[in-house]
Amino acid sequence: MTKRAYSRLSQDRRRTDLIEATLSCVADLGLDKAGARQIAERAGVSAGLIRHYFSSKEDMVRSAYAYLMGQMTAAAEESGAGEALPPEVALAEVIAANFAPPNLSGVKVSLWATFVGRVRVDPAYADIHREGYREFLDLLEARIHPVLVAHGRPADPTRCKSLAIALNGLIDGLWIEGSLGHGLYDARRLPGLALAAAEGILRLPDTTLTRHLAREDERS
Repeated sequence: MTKRAYSRLSQDRRRTDLIEATLSCVADLGLDKAGARQIAERAGVSAGLIRHYFSSKEDMVRSAYAYLMGQMTAAAEESGAGEALPPEVALAEVIAANFAPPNLSGVKVSLWATFVGRVRVDPAYADIHREGYREFLDLLEARIHPVLVAHGRPADPTRCKSLAIALNGLIDGLWIEGSLGHGLYDARRLPGLALAAAEGILRLPDTTLTRHLAREDERS
């Protein structure tokens, strides 16, 4: 599910409208108060149409969680997908994408926190969560491997997976803090902080990843 589900769902506009309306209602009203009537109104469809696409409200909400996870992974992947990008730039793009819109979002972190509360008590949510993180880890591994090879670092699958897990933890923590907008620091610092920390985790020379931000600043 997740990123693949996001791609499939995006092909059906009406279903996608219902899922996005579900996310909007959950964000504004909470999981318990987001009912089928409110969701249908936001999507601009009849409540009866919901039953055409989903067996229940819970089915629709679970699909919305999978869609949310897929959105965030797809946004990060698309940032580093240029065929001509050097491997260091492709990895830097994927990491930095988590600290800029649309991924850096108070609404998205609130939704994530709402849904993740169900992971321990509902196996279906646990499956969605596991698949979503597995896809993001796969993306990180795919971007990490050529960078390690280019710098003569060990790049076996076990090492790449371990490093992806470590980078994912770094990204998650900074993403949550940055999305909350608590005002303790300027969120624009996050891409540079994340890339510098990633250089340390991957044991790369200083500025291997962060110098990409300097190029971005020059272009802008």
